[in-house]
Amino acid sequence: MQNIIAINVAARQGIIAAQATSDEMLLEGIADGSKSAMHIFYARHHTRVYRFILRMVRDTTIAEDLVSQVFLDVWRTASQFEGRSQVSTWLLSIARFKALTALRQRRHEDIDQDDVLDIADQADTPEAALERSKTNAILRACIAKLSPAHQEIVDLVYYHEKSVEEAGEIIGIPQSTVKTRMFYARKQLAELLKRAGVESMAA
Repeated sequence: MQNIIAINVAARQGIIAAQATSDEMLLEGIADGSKSAMHIFYARHHTRVYRFILRMVRDTTIAEDLVSQVFLDVWRTASQFEGRSQVSTWLLSIARFKALTALRQRRHEDIDQDDVLDIADQADTPEAALERSKTNAILRACIAKLSPAHQEIVDLVYYHEKSVEEAGEIIGIPQSTVKTRMFYARKQLAELLKRAGVESMAA
């Protein structure tokens, strides 16, 4: 019994230690060849990277493959991270490059917007989950009508909560351009949502 308690305590301490480890510290460990640091880093960021890539490529199989490529790059190039930006910004920059490369390679293919799936909140009632699913479907359809540049800005700012500066760094454009794109993206999205009958989201 004491052994079981000791194991549980050690496991909890390990989880707490992993959560307390910063991304920068994990990258230092990865650069030194630490597989445990890589595992923690992957567990912490793979869902975010997957969703980011999926919104760009609209193909689950390709997205999964690109996620593997992104984290393989992290393993190989962790020592090159200079700390000039947040780790998540650096990571999404790698992901964006991979996604754009994949899109260029399959430019002739018809991209199906229905491949983008939302994970439902388990705390929702069936009715609430259904209503949210309908609302999300309308929102996705409206976002899909924006230009690729405006879609990208909306994704980074709203879904990944990136600042204007960070979004500009990921895309490689000036902050003023980010603000301009964001202004027109929000304006057009609001008009599309109103036409779709979702007044609350348009506001």
